[in-house]
Amino acid sequence: MKIADVLFAPARGAFFYDDQAAIRAGRTQDGMAYLGAPLTPGFVHVRQPSTALSIGLMLDDGTVVWGDMVSVQYSGAAGRDPLFDPARIEALCRNVLVPRLVGLDAAEGITNCGQALTFTETGRLPLAIEYGTSQALLKAAAHAQRLTLAETIADWLGLAPPTEPVPIFAQSGDERRSNVDTMILKQVDVLPHGLINSAEKFGPDGETFSDYVVWVAQRIAELGTPGYHPVLHFDVYGWVGLGIGTEPREVAEYIARVAGRVPDYTLNIECPVDYGDRAAQIENYAAIVEHVDALAGNAQIVADEHCNTLEDIEAFIAARAAHIIQIKTPDVGNLLDTARAIVAAREAGIGAYSGGTSAETDESARACVHVALAARASMMLAKPGMGVNEGIAIVGNEQARTLATIRARLGQGH
Repeated sequence: MKIADVLFAPARGAFFYDDQAAIRAGRTQDGMAYLGAPLTPGFVHVRQPSTALSIGLMLDDGTVVWGDMVSVQYSGAAGRDPLFDPARIEALCRNVLVPRLVGLDAAEGITNCGQALTFTETGRLPLAIEYGTSQALLKAAAHAQRLTLAETIADWLGLAPPTEPVPIFAQSGDERRSNVDTMILKQVDVLPHGLINSAEKFGPDGETFSDYVVWVAQRIAELGTPGYHPVLHFDVYGWVGLGIGTEPREVAEYIARVAGRVPDYTLNIECPVDYGDRAAQIENYAAIVEHVDALAGNAQIVADEHCNTLEDIEAFIAARAAHIIQIKTPDVGNLLDTARAIVAAREAGIGAYSGGTSAETDESARACVHVALAARASMMLAKPGMGVNEGIAIVGNEQARTLATIRARLGQGH
């Protein structure tokens, strides 16, 4: 079965691209918009709709398999690729990628990813191209082999087909109270993210955030069913460093104080500080992890900023610069690299969080479910969007259907 043609279609991301530098600088939020001028190159507004580009591989049996090229919400920040430009990306694909793809044997998805996504004379292709193209190529291989994408990737990793679900992590967006109720009522495994991305949300000396953590725990007690005990996970976008200080022990002491207020819960703190580059991030996060281990038995540090590509992730793992690594799938690029990163973290005894972004699409979200299942991630993000219900449905249903299919093939019933 050959790739006969390559199609492109404009696509919409499920949320927005946000200028993180401008938001950190204090741009005023007005409803869903932010007022004032952007600071990050490529942005016309501080917040603008996320865009994507779908790539379709038409196979010679008439089937079309799709992947979506997209960037993350905070494009251009912390070493990430610049803001996604669909016109530029499509032109580059037509010039470089299409000639590489047409005529390939669809069943050879792993080999095809390596062949199609090799560097050009100007360097690596944009990660968004790797991301969407690898989705389509691996789906083509799964179709040709009459397998699920999860089975195809697991076989490549030398693993048995997955039969157990990956815990799902939902993110609240700015509706950080009503959406928490939704998560609790739907018994999400890990919650609520919280989007703590401003001085107002963190509060003087971090008290606003600390009180919010306590409120979430209290709300679980009020609304949760007996036995429901999720992990608490908050992304603070560097605000421990901005609001408390950047010295590792000082950071750890603050996190330990917050963890001490919810002693019955595991507390994940994502991106407590942004140290500006990868080397500084790794050095200081390794120290923070060591101090947190000594001060708080229920707290874990999650790496995100400056931990983008597979190479970055491997460097964080080697230094044990996190308890959990967020493997932010569009920043990693090739889905096979996401699978490699999950396995590397897991084998090192570090949590492998298969993440992503609210800005991506339903198509990319479903593909990522299969990678998380195949590589046995510790948790995966309910995406796309910030509406909670939609992400839970898309990711949760894809996972349930995939596992039902695999279990039936293995004779484990329905």
